[in-house]
Amino acid sequence: QLQLVESGGGLVQPGGSLRLSCAASGFPLDYYAIGWFRQAPGKEREGVSYISNSHSNQGDNTEYADSVKGRFTISRDNAKNTVYLQMNSLKPEDTAVYYCAADLVPYKLEPHYKYWGQGTQVTVSS
Repeated sequence: QLQLVESGGGLVQPGGSLRLSCAASGFPLDYYAIGWFRQAPGKEREGVSYISNSHSNQGDNTEYADSVKGRFTISRDNAKNTVYLQMNSLKPEDTAVYYCAADLVPYKLEPHYKYWGQGTQVTVSS
């Protein structure tokens, strides 16, 4: 059973940065597509970023929601079995609980992934 644990959330001022981590146990993460999602109070879960498995023909293919393009960067360290989400130039509207998710199927920004972490809170406020 693949287990995911997010960390790195917290309180940051507008314009600041955070790096979220998604650490996996149970299976090697390099065969899984990974998505980062977020959910703000009263809103639907939103796909933020995606990275393909490390064995796809295109290598590490990535995608981003329009709302975070140019500010967020997803990456993976297979040796550490961890995926990261570097978040720069944070805005108050980025405030949400952030989740990572994994699946053998590349669902990209759609929330159909089989495995989910418990989430980490990100609050952007002055």
